[in-house]
Amino acid sequence: MEIKDFGRVGVLMGGPSSEREISLKSGKAVYAALSQAQVDAVAIDIVTEDPQENARLLKTYDLNCAFVALHGRFGEDGGIQSILEGVGLPYTGSGVAASRLAMDKIGSLEVFSRGKLAVPRSQFLANSAYQKEKDFTSRMDFPLVVKPSNHGSSIGLSLIDRPGQFRQAVELAFEYDDRIIIQEYIPGRELTVGILDDRALPVVEIVPHSKFFDFAAKYQDNLTEYIVPAVLEERLANAVQQAGLAAHKLLGCYAYSRVDFILNAQGIPYILEVNTIPGMTSTSLLPKAAKVAGIDFTRLCLKLLELAYEKKKT
Repeated sequence: MEIKDFGRVGVLMGGPSSEREISLKSGKAVYAALSQAQVDAVAIDIVTEDPQENARLLKTYDLNCAFVALHGRFGEDGGIQSILEGVGLPYTGSGVAASRLAMDKIGSLEVFSRGKLAVPRSQFLANSAYQKEKDFTSRMDFPLVVKPSNHGSSIGLSLIDRPGQFRQAVELAFEYDDRIIIQEYIPGRELTVGILDDRALPVVEIVPHSKFFDFAAKYQDNLTEYIVPAVLEERLANAVQQAGLAAHKLLGCYAYSRVDFILNAQGIPYILEVNTIPGMTSTSLLPKAAKVAGIDFTRLCLKLLELAYEKKKT
């Protein structure tokens, strides 16, 4: 598709979620890349979840397509996608149902398990049940990971190694969601696989200098090392890529995603989650992998627009 065919593209960024600042960085990077490629792009700061207000906002820009760079709630849970479909705009990334399912870590873990992918042993806890019975204890041994069901960027996540830390971790996770996940901690190598147009990109290894890849490690300079491509035997790299592609397809994702894994000592890739709108700056993980595959950041952004129009045709 020629660049002139894209029409006016609204880059949707910001949003009302706890990941707003990260989204603004992604959106500004995408807007700069599209503008440099002479796409008629406009940056649009989304500040509310209100469907009618957002529909009115989008219509004022006379758009032909939307590039969704909204992370977290409302961006990755199908909220903005539903509004875009309502106003008839093609948009980048996955549709409403796949976005909602990927954002729901409880639901997606169940889908992965049924699809024969390796997942960590998990328990799920609703806030209403916990408030009635605060002596809840896990059936699993420590250490444990406690996290909200519907959040990204490791927000509200705790790694705990003794019972005395349990209540604080649970109550922190409940600050961000009414349902939480209590999960076995699997020691191993942190890997991620970007998916682009139904193909797995080179595997990236994440080496945080802290105990695990938390919010600070993700977004503060010099706290994490990224190895692209990850140093893996070809057989193992292929297995991780195939598991990533399988997870993407099981959820019904479209165009692109990023799938996070822990590779244990036995070489088993345990899937943690699928991100339907991964970070989109030139130094984010999916763009890093795309670059190794010969796709620079601008071309990646243009490819996602092409796929948005292809989805609209189907």
